[in-house]
Amino acid sequence: MLIKILKIARTEPEELQIRCHEETEEVKDIVMFVKSRQGKLTGIFEGQQYEIPVADVYYIETVDNAVFIYGQKNVYEAKQKLYELEGILKDKYFLRVSKSLILNLMKIKAIKPALNGRYSAILHSGEEVIISRKYVAQLKCALKGEMF
Repeated sequence: MLIKILKIARTEPEELQIRCHEETEEVKDIVMFVKSRQGKLTGIFEGQQYEIPVADVYYIETVDNAVFIYGQKNVYEAKQKLYELEGILKDKYFLRVSKSLILNLMKIKAIKPALNGRYSAILHSGEEVIISRKYVAQLKCALKGEMF
């Protein structure tokens, strides 16, 4: 497959075009991956409202009835409920891994078994999050590409 990148003026809209003989699984995977990285979430950090690119989000967690969006450096507070964000992110390689946490699967560096049937995900940021045993089967399917 030949890949070309053409730089354009900032005044022109960006566009991704795939030219193929047929729409194979590989082409569908590329399209789904590109779509999964699009979009933004709104969060509040130090009293200011920010638009956070979905690709920059590591995980989203509920703590004491507040929802937080965790990025590489900052933690933002979200106005939406966790289930609302889960619905927004369902096709973007995010997966609920516990009652209170949604994880960006693209930010996982490694996974290791933990106690009592749970797993632990080590993220590229160095943080470690627990995957509840109830969600382990879904995580395995998602990592095999069977859910997206």
